[in-house]
Amino acid sequence: MNIKTLGELKASGYQSKSIKDELRTNLIQKIKNKETTFEGVHGYEHTVIPELERAILSRHNINLLGLRGQAKTRLARLMLNLLDEYIPYVEGSEINDDPLQPISRFAVELIKEKGDDTPIAWLHRSERFAEKLATPDVTVADIIGDVDPIKAANLKLSYADDRVIHYGMIPRANRCIFVINELPDLQARIQVALFNILQEGDIQIRGFKLRLPLDIQFLFTANPEDYTNRGSIVTPLKDRIGSQILTHYPVNIETARQITEQEAKLVEAQKSMVLVPDLARDLLEQIVFEARENDYIDAKSGVSARLSITALENLLSTAERRALLAGDDQTMVRLSDFVGVIPSITGKVELVYEGEQEGAALVAYNLIGEAVKSLFVEYFPKIEKLKKQDDESDYDDIVSWFFNQKEGFELLDDAKDKEYQRLLGAITPLDDLLAKYQPNLAQEDSCFVKEFVLWALVEFKELSKHRFTEGIQFKDPYGSFISGI
Repeated sequence: MNIKTLGELKASGYQSKSIKDELRTNLIQKIKNKETTFEGVHGYEHTVIPELERAILSRHNINLLGLRGQAKTRLARLMLNLLDEYIPYVEGSEINDDPLQPISRFAVELIKEKGDDTPIAWLHRSERFAEKLATPDVTVADIIGDVDPIKAANLKLSYADDRVIHYGMIPRANRCIFVINELPDLQARIQVALFNILQEGDIQIRGFKLRLPLDIQFLFTANPEDYTNRGSIVTPLKDRIGSQILTHYPVNIETARQITEQEAKLVEAQKSMVLVPDLARDLLEQIVFEARENDYIDAKSGVSARLSITALENLLSTAERRALLAGDDQTMVRLSDFVGVIPSITGKVELVYEGEQEGAALVAYNLIGEAVKSLFVEYFPKIEKLKKQDDESDYDDIVSWFFNQKEGFELLDDAKDKEYQRLLGAITPLDDLLAKYQPNLAQEDSCFVKEFVLWALVEFKELSKHRFTEGIQFKDPYGSFISGI
């Protein structure tokens, strides 16, 4: 960065390179070196990232099409890592003019006047990223430019002089990555204004036809839901975008957990105070998978990965608050703590009409039960819906234990850990079940798994569960009728 003038730049042997060639060259080098091109993006290794790399190698403008929370904007921002660390530009240029290929009147006249003494500045790659959220109020003046009457008055120029132009966001992003998020929300007339920029590279402002061959890597993001609900991408604009890449949600719990644990903002003191069993983390992700398949939730709208991220934060906070109230220095997440993640669910799902009738909180609560039901068969034998009267089951002893509890069995939300452990320890058939099917289970995880079994027996109609203000009551579903209670 010791080069300060155009003459020194020429002497150094510097050669101009378009941003698309720059991205392509650096990507080729990363691929050859077996480096990770998009660090911190999980689940796209064999789908989205190869397509994105092919688009960059093809020097295309790109549209990332996918539902909410599918890392579209993150991918766009990570493209910065494929740029050169610094590039030279004509000092004072509003549009980052390449000193060897100037395009603005300011840079052309400055180089004509000063020649090799033209001052050069250096632009770091972190400054070569511009982003605009497409909203209905965006104007052509915002993104392309307009005549500036104040500049005309100050410079005593007529409106016929192109020096009175104020450049918009796109010309100012020359030699940069320019991202337009939620493209379908951009009004059709504004989308039309992008035609020439994408194809021919020239722009027109208030009658000024400027031949500005802008050097920009365009990246658009769009949600397919928007094509019907709020707007659409006009066909000629889609035609000018080189590659359209479809993003997707994680396909398995392991990938989803990686994303959640990477993105969740947890306080260190909270992480050391609250222990989270692996089963609890899997259950959290399974809730999201259940939500994406649930009939009460609008599948077209999608269920963002942010749901599980905020749910994990809320889950730990629920357990932390409970431990603080009880005076415990350390605690283990309980299944009943999952009630605390309901606010994370209700704000992030779009319900269909039937779901609205059920109520968001009830739909969210039922998702927890569905997740328990889905994961249960991975740890314990399946509970058959229909069985012969004399058939024995691994769960008969547990059900019988509850049959003999006249008052029902209550787990209070704010019970101290010792009390919680004592209550679950009293259900001795649970110990036998865990010893038989989960013999290697860590001692500290046993209480969570025991409660998990109780919730699963409720989902399979072997027990009943009643939520009340202070906690949860489990009962034999038929015992009360037989005993006359």
